Order: sequence, then C-alpha cells, then structure tokens
Amino acid sequence: MFARTAHTLARQVARAGTRAYSDAPMAFTFASQSQVFYKEANVRQVDVPSFSGSFGILPSHVPSLAVLKPGVLTVFEEAGTSKKYFVSSGIVTINQDSSVQVLAEEAAAVEELDLASARDILSKAQSAASTAATEEAKAEALITVEVAEELVKAAESG
Repeated sequence: MFARTAHTLARQVARAGTRAYSDAPMAFTFASQSQVFYKEANVRQVDVPSFSGSFGILPSHVPSLAVLKPGVLTVFEEAGTSKKYFVSSGIVTINQDSSVQVLAEEAAAVEELDLASARDILSKAQSAASTAATEEAKAEALITVEVAEELVKAAESG
C-alpha cells in the first residue's frame, strides 16, 4: 500500500515539473463600460483581485473564470513596465490559448484617481450605510463602502 502511494506521488511530482511556463507574451484584452484599455495586446503578466484571492496570470495559465473584487489590477507589459488600474468589479476569463479578457464594471488608471474625491465618496457611503432605512438600502450602501475603501487604498498607493 505504501509503495503504491509513493509511486503515485512520484509520478505527480514528475508531471508537475514538466509544465512549461513561457516568457512568451499573451494576448490581453481589458475594458470597462466606457473605455478599452488593452485590445489583444501582448503582455507578460496580469495580477488581478478576485473574490477567491488575488492571483497572477502568466502565459500557459490553466483556463479559468473568476469574479473581480474591488482593488488594483496590475498589467506587466512586454517592455517590462507595469501599469496599475483600479477595478470596481467584473470578470476575468483565461482561455486555453493563453488569451486573457478582463471586463470591469468600472475601471481607471490608479494615477488618475483623486484621493480627496475617493475619501469623500467613502465618507458619504459610510453615512448612507449608517442611516439606511431599509435592509436593501443598507446592503447597497455597504457595497459602496467596500468599493470606496478599496478606491481610497488605490488612490493612496498611486
């Protein structure tokens, strides 16, 4: 029994070491409702915030679908530069051919964020949450608070 388990583990370890990650660029599309940031651009890596945890996407990533949570999405371009964007929500799709699509509800370059405005949005959302008359209104306000908190963090980092 032990020998069979050891043999199975040895095969799995050997297979794990054969996965070929590549420095080859991957086709990346990133858009919000109002703007296209990248359209089938070749990039090296994309780091995304998701409800299952933040993760990085490299060429040959396992095909996946994830829901974005509010936070900073980082794109590592072919030239070695990186750009950061705040996303409020959305989805990320990683395909078998290594192409990646990010569709965000709202998105903006981090350097374009105004910290004072972000703090004002957070303050108003917190006030709305504390004075909400219905459970529905409170839930909506708490969602806005969560997004605004991440918006403030992004603006502070930019």
